[in-house]
Amino acid sequence: MILPSSFGQPTLWQRVRPWFSGFDPLLLLAILSLVTIGLTAMYSAGYDNGARFMLQVRNMVLAGVVFFVVSQVPPQRLLALAVPLYTVGVLLLVLTALFGIDPTHKGARRWLNIGIVIQPSEILKIATPLMVAWWFQRREGKPRTSDIVQALALVLVPFVLVAKQPDLGTGLLIFFAGFFVIYFAGLSWKTILPVAVVGIVGMVAIVLAGPTICEPGIDWHVLHTYQKNRVCTLLDPTRDPLGKGFHIIQGMIAIGSGGVTGKGFMQGTQTHLEFIPERTSDFIFAAFSEEFGLVGGLVLISCYSFLILRGLVIAFEAPTTFSRLLAGAITMSFFVYAMVNMGMVSGILPVVGVPLPFMSYGGTALVTLGLSLGILMSIARSRRLMQS
Repeated sequence: MILPSSFGQPTLWQRVRPWFSGFDPLLLLAILSLVTIGLTAMYSAGYDNGARFMLQVRNMVLAGVVFFVVSQVPPQRLLALAVPLYTVGVLLLVLTALFGIDPTHKGARRWLNIGIVIQPSEILKIATPLMVAWWFQRREGKPRTSDIVQALALVLVPFVLVAKQPDLGTGLLIFFAGFFVIYFAGLSWKTILPVAVVGIVGMVAIVLAGPTICEPGIDWHVLHTYQKNRVCTLLDPTRDPLGKGFHIIQGMIAIGSGGVTGKGFMQGTQTHLEFIPERTSDFIFAAFSEEFGLVGGLVLISCYSFLILRGLVIAFEAPTTFSRLLAGAITMSFFVYAMVNMGMVSGILPVVGVPLPFMSYGGTALVTLGLSLGILMSIARSRRLMQS
């Protein structure tokens, strides 16, 4: 009797299964939930631009591929990439300062042409926390004050280079990504609290002095003119309702008009009559809230909260100092992204051009998101595989 040649050979699933072994199901559930909500919102917000939805699907697929590939990389190999990735990223930022281009013609040299046009600051969103986590991994135990000061210097280098482009919003995101590593490494509240108090006092002073310091002709010195305008517009968007305040006003109108349950899918008048600027990118939360209301907004916030809580659990259970610090920093970065975007759209924070994860249109941002989540899944897998 002649047996089939395939007898005894592993099936396709048996070959593929090891690639998915150790995946954290709760993290995967949070990601898939947000991807579903994001594509639903993009279909409605980008309906008038037929190509926008399909391009976003392509971006999501690309981010998914990056997520899957990076999730297969053990954290030990990520540790080895920290120094070269950070070094290359900073070098590209220096080259951007010297030879950067401005394809948007808005006065900011944030891009570099190396055969293809790239935005090096996106690399530092990952490279900075990687580098700082590597720094503390080499100093296991309670870090000394000198260790924290040197780690802060590693964070400030890319922050200053990006802020000088100028791109203060992205610079702050890079700063906080590195700062969270320092915080989880053992930065004392005695150090944080005085800085926080000074910051709160400064914000209160700006609010109280707003009518005076926002008058035309007054130079703030430490900020560019456009940054001053963003702060003053936040304090009183009705100063220029058809100009600088238009974004905030229309965003708040859209969110308020959604009410409790929203106007319904594809029924947003502010969205489809094009009153909401950047409705598929920075202001997509306003378009989403108009159609799905308070209930939809709370569901979205709950999904983000679930992702963040799961990420913090993964960080808490991580087997090494490096993976614990990196997972904690990546997770808190998601919190910053969501909080800043929703805050600026709601008129609580200045408009700084921060995308909403999973929701806003964009290729580079989604690839960076896939890379971050892939690292988080890699850390979760490493622990689960060690236990199996």
